Amino acid sequence: MIDVHVPVLVVGGGGAGLTASMLLSTYGVEHLVVSAMPTTSVLPKAHVLQQRAMEVLRDVGCAQRVYQAGTPRENMSHTAWYLDVAGSDFAGRLISKMECWDGGGADPAWVAASPCRQANLPQIRLEPLLKQRAEELNPGGVRFGNELVALEQDDSGVVATITDRGTGRQYRVRCEYLIGADGGRTVGTLLGVGMDGLRDVMRTVSIHMSADLSPWLHDPEVLIRWIVHTRYGGAFSVLVPMGPDSWGPDSEEWVVHMNFPPELEEQFDTDEKVLAVMRDRLGIPDFDPKVHMITRWSVEGLLATTTTIGRVFLVGDAAHRHPPTGGLGLNSAIHDVYNLCWKIAHVAQGKAGPALLSTYHPERYPSFARNTQRSIENALNHLAIIDALGVKPDLDAETCHDNVLELWDEGPVGHERRVAVAGVLASQSMEFKEHNVEYGFRAESSAVLTDGTPEPVNEDDVRIYQPGTRPGSPLPHAWVERTGERRALREVAPPTHWMLMAGEDGAAWCAAAVTAGAARGIDLAAFRVGHVGGDWLDPRLAFVRVHEFGRSGAILVRPDRVVAWRSFTPDGDPLARIGAALDRVLTRAG
Repeated sequence: MIDVHVPVLVVGGGGAGLTASMLLSTYGVEHLVVSAMPTTSVLPKAHVLQQRAMEVLRDVGCAQRVYQAGTPRENMSHTAWYLDVAGSDFAGRLISKMECWDGGGADPAWVAASPCRQANLPQIRLEPLLKQRAEELNPGGVRFGNELVALEQDDSGVVATITDRGTGRQYRVRCEYLIGADGGRTVGTLLGVGMDGLRDVMRTVSIHMSADLSPWLHDPEVLIRWIVHTRYGGAFSVLVPMGPDSWGPDSEEWVVHMNFPPELEEQFDTDEKVLAVMRDRLGIPDFDPKVHMITRWSVEGLLATTTTIGRVFLVGDAAHRHPPTGGLGLNSAIHDVYNLCWKIAHVAQGKAGPALLSTYHPERYPSFARNTQRSIENALNHLAIIDALGVKPDLDAETCHDNVLELWDEGPVGHERRVAVAGVLASQSMEFKEHNVEYGFRAESSAVLTDGTPEPVNEDDVRIYQPGTRPGSPLPHAWVERTGERRALREVAPPTHWMLMAGEDGAAWCAAAVTAGAARGIDLAAFRVGHVGGDWLDPRLAFVRVHEFGRSGAILVRPDRVVAWRSFTPDGDPLARIGAALDRVLTRAG
């Protein structure tokens, strides 16, 4: 007996599942969210939210809440490396400081890339905001403490068996599609999906605590602090403020991450040992913080063997797991559901053929693989930094200490050490300036119609984002205006809509697009953009500089703000061409 019928069931109530819920609500898709957990996350976990992720949260009406609760920009403009924290005359000495992300709004490339700035908010505080908004959009449709225990599927849908952990009652949900956003705990296992990749690259223990570290810490602009220890054979620690009311050195809560090789696991196998090591590493013997939680985890880089199993789709940690370096985990999860949910909505609402859903895996899997690799590289490069400082496992503590102190030597030895370290430190901008990892993806599938143009040459495909309109690219950002109204280009139309953007002479494209969209039941906004002419004006030529299709061309943009089709010329019948493009992308018969 089926107790609940719903088009979509979302399993998991973390960042991926709750974002999926908000998107489905925005797209008008009835759905149910279930999570085995009694509450949202009790772990600090992820905290960095990239610009594109914030664009998604802005689409669903949640971004401003995140900014208000998150780190002020002046407290997250830099990252830095220090020699110890306390306990000696040299402790707390600054080794190097690096601008990170948008530099608190100082980096023009980041300001130009998006209407949203980078954000920072620990998951323990982010997820309640996401849950609140998901419940506002879908009252009664978010159920925590409800565990998926079995599922089966046929050609027309999925049947999930759910246990209410509060009452013990079991019920069955029949859905057309299921989104597995449970971190791989149940959905993937029930379907026999494995995870391949690197395991146990490094061990880490994390302590979430309330403590006053302000007597020893400085530099309020620094968010993440990398602490170099000369007495632990190449190990290092990371200090991350958690707020919630103050940030920088005055933060009320902190997470301390301490890495260690697997062979030293015995030194961390009890909480008492962990706290003893933390006191020793910090150099504060009487340090007595209020500990909220201690967790042990392994650095790994894993990819699901598949992400689409019939009518079930895996997103977030259920599809890919990688180190926190670079903050790519949660951000990737948000990108996953942004790619998937509009497709489910279109198919469920009869606007697209079922084959559209087969484009999720080929469009997202390359990003899974790249982000996992990038996260591993980010993590390993921190070890290279420690090595460049002369802190090596095979050297005694005194030698390691002397090697680091060479940084402040005024003679040729110091100069040589500073040059060597500076180069390795500069390379870590691959973690803190990975703008093209975020925006430089190219979606490739039948939902993107290539135009035969070559892939642009990029001198640095990690750090340098080159906006453009080549099909498969994210829509470039620009502020556009008309009669006193100012909007981000991506927000000229509601987030549920397709958009046809044409040059100043593209009126025929616009008229054709409106007709083609209406004939297919597609919400589609069409308009011309130009500097001196058009429906929307581009006063700084931000879009005109990069749109590439000239005064007479046009692009078709999907609801996830990915360019699906481009034409440089108005040759032929505009209505027929746009209609054909929509039918191909949406896998319609025409």
